[in-house]
Amino acid sequence: MIYWSELYQELAELIKNKLPQVQWVDLWHEQVSFLTEELPFPSPAIFLSFSMLDAEDRGLFIQDCNTQVDIFLFYETFSDTYLGSYNQESAINYLNSLTELHALLHGKSGKNYSQMRRVSMSREESGGAGNLYRVSFQCIVNDSSAATLFTESINPNAEIEVKADLNMNLLAQDSLFDL
Repeated sequence: MIYWSELYQELAELIKNKLPQVQWVDLWHEQVSFLTEELPFPSPAIFLSFSMLDAEDRGLFIQDCNTQVDIFLFYETFSDTYLGSYNQESAINYLNSLTELHALLHGKSGKNYSQMRRVSMSREESGGAGNLYRVSFQCIVNDSSAATLFTESINPNAEIEVKADLNMNLLAQDSLFDL
């Protein structure tokens, strides 16, 4: 992976293609707590958030990042979802989406992640706007962005002076490279 946006796009496309009931996929920034100020979005909606828990160096510029992916599943409030009610099927479909999300990702690997596993699921406060669950997954992300984006430039204005000492060792007094 070079950019975190690649991980986001891969997961967003996977969710959109495999969970057709999901009407909206976006980055998480607590949209459901600010519905009157936010761009309106249809539901059910999924929001993605990323946190790096730790990293292991795999080389000078490459790391394996133990990453937590929080997936927020939001559905507008529905009434009459009690057992046998008119809207019970809506509640069941919402809960089934949590199961389908787990089945879609747990134990899987993709182009930008590997070893995805669910580590928690909990109801979140939505400010009374609807039903909101957070499903957290952990995965390994191989981040090679520093190796790919790092550039070393030759400084054409640098001068180098080489002197021979008594032992015939060469001493470089200036560097050819700026980092």
